[in-house]
Amino acid sequence: MILLSTVIVLFAFLEILNVIMLYFIPGTKLGNGIGVFNAYEKSKNDPEVFALVSYLIIWVAGTKLIFIALLIVILITADDSTKIYSVLALILSILSFFWRLYPLICNMDKNDQLSPKGYSRTLGIMIFSFIAVFFIAVLIAVLG
Repeated sequence: MILLSTVIVLFAFLEILNVIMLYFIPGTKLGNGIGVFNAYEKSKNDPEVFALVSYLIIWVAGTKLIFIALLIVILITADDSTKIYSVLALILSILSFFWRLYPLICNMDKNDQLSPKGYSRTLGIMIFSFIAVFFIAVLIAVLG
């Protein structure tokens, strides 16, 4: 089960980096920053819209912190079967990206609302990679 713990730690670490960026440099184009959305800069021209956008960014960061905290609790206290179910829950929750968010970001990419062009594909590959790594780790844990 060391493999499951390792992938959970790596995922939590990446999410911590994402939370730091969302809280302190949300406009960056690096590592899932909001700066890839052209509308982010445009929103700064309307204080009411920018306040909403800023609120939603911080809300996402706070939500990510909840998941990170739960992952840490799982790492510290969970037995092997709970870790397996936790990673399966991560797989299912991350898969939800492809249900609603991916079609939206693909449409924005198609309509030149993202910089760089093709970011939706890059993001889709990255998120699919997370799912694949989690799935492989669960298979190895269950079968190995």
